[in-house]
Amino acid sequence: MKHFGIKNFESLSKIYRLNLINSITGYKSANLIGTQSLKGRENLAIFSSVIHLGSNPALIGFILRPTLVPRHTYQNLKATGVFTINAVTKKYISDAHHTSAKYPENISEFDQTNLEIELKKEWKAPFVKGAPIQMGCHYENEYEIKENDTIMIVGSIQHLYVSDFLLSEDGWIQLDKAGIVTINGLDGYSEPKHLRRFSYARPKFYK
Repeated sequence: MKHFGIKNFESLSKIYRLNLINSITGYKSANLIGTQSLKGRENLAIFSSVIHLGSNPALIGFILRPTLVPRHTYQNLKATGVFTINAVTKKYISDAHHTSAKYPENISEFDQTNLEIELKKEWKAPFVKGAPIQMGCHYENEYEIKENDTIMIVGSIQHLYVSDFLLSEDGWIQLDKAGIVTINGLDGYSEPKHLRRFSYARPKFYK
């Protein structure tokens, strides 16, 4: 088994270290975050850091890299107070990945890909048309992670849209029915397969 110590990390090339450390935590969610500037310019960017923070209230979090360079997602959601989160399916992983390219602020990623804008209920952030799961989120707070100058954004889910065929009677969403993908590392995309659901786990001595 290959062993890496802290001294090894420091001697690795930048790309090797990025790939290594970004892969070790396992599969991550693949989501497109949509925002709009005050001038009406749409922005779309792929994120692998979207996480569940709580169900009541319904809270979502994601990580933004240091804002030492322009971060259009951050600028827009701070200006308008809203953003969308859209699940990525295997049908458009190439276009979804391309949104990670660094375009200037006046260029919309929607114009550079085959991804289409969907507007809903005057929500001032674009959804991705055809995404089987879409969330309209309100910016609530942010927390600085001092160790690496990143920011955790906390948003509340104001609107949730789920394709009917994914939704079970008890509210569980079976993601693989829509071909929703995960991200392995920085640039690897995988399609997970549902194996089994279990009942709520209780200590065995309560049987």
